[in-house]
Amino acid sequence: MRRTGRDRDMSGSVTGAAPGEAHEAEAHEPEVHEAEVHEGGGVLTLAAVPIGRAEDASWRLAAELAQATLIAAEDTRRVRWLASSLNVQLKARVVSYYDAVEARRAVDLLGELKAGRDILLVTDAGTPGISDPGYRLVAAAAEAGLRVTALPGPSAVTTALAVSGLPTDRFSFEGFPPRGQGERARRFAELADDRRTQVYFESGRRLAKTLAELAASHGEDRPAVVCRELTKTHEEIKRGTLAELAAWAAQVSGADPREPRKKKGGTASGAVRGEITLVVAGVPRSSRSRVRGGSDVSGRGDLGAALPPPR
Repeated sequence: MRRTGRDRDMSGSVTGAAPGEAHEAEAHEPEVHEAEVHEGGGVLTLAAVPIGRAEDASWRLAAELAQATLIAAEDTRRVRWLASSLNVQLKARVVSYYDAVEARRAVDLLGELKAGRDILLVTDAGTPGISDPGYRLVAAAAEAGLRVTALPGPSAVTTALAVSGLPTDRFSFEGFPPRGQGERARRFAELADDRRTQVYFESGRRLAKTLAELAASHGEDRPAVVCRELTKTHEEIKRGTLAELAAWAAQVSGADPREPRKKKGGTASGAVRGEITLVVAGVPRSSRSRVRGGSDVSGRGDLGAALPPPR
């Protein structure tokens, strides 16, 4: 998940990290790689890392970090901190692989794979490629006939969905909503009558505005859940209707969701703090049937039907 700020659980002091190290490749020892060169190409492993607490890491992740010879990381300081927290001493050459360099760095990394070197790909938090760098390299490796595998683990998407209490049999992941007002309005309008539960990422400073816009497009009474700082010390799960959550977010942030941006010098921060994952209920089947029958043109009938019976 693309970060909007540092969290306390995963951003402690970084042992041995120098300022600006996050976007610099490390010097490497050639002999480390010689034993790891494979005929027919290297293996690209997508390694999921904790979304909050280092202790959520699996033993396999610790083992892979310890034996890796080349790591592509969204933030090199972050992966070094994680390794230190797991009592792992990295032997690998660590190179940065973040949004701004993803396209050109993918070419270099593909060359490493073709040369027979294995690569461990990690992001700041969660699973590579899920609203984080990784897609381009995976696509290129697959196109080249190279092996791509995964070290499964945490994801804010499935974690939020699981704790939401909303239907999980069908869902769509929508990532971060578009920034442009027109494109946002069109996207929300398209999703308003979708029966699937919807999962979004959003920044704290845009949350109040997004919730208000979703209330307008999906209906004020649509059930939703705001998941803030999942798995971290200050985790908060806020449940309610879109209208209720929009009012809560506006109050917490001091922002008026009807205004696109705050004037400079304003006293309000305009942000709900922390990493945000938003889960919104889809249109229940009963409402869809009423729409087809012509008795409910809004498609927002018995929204309570969106919740499955307790199991």
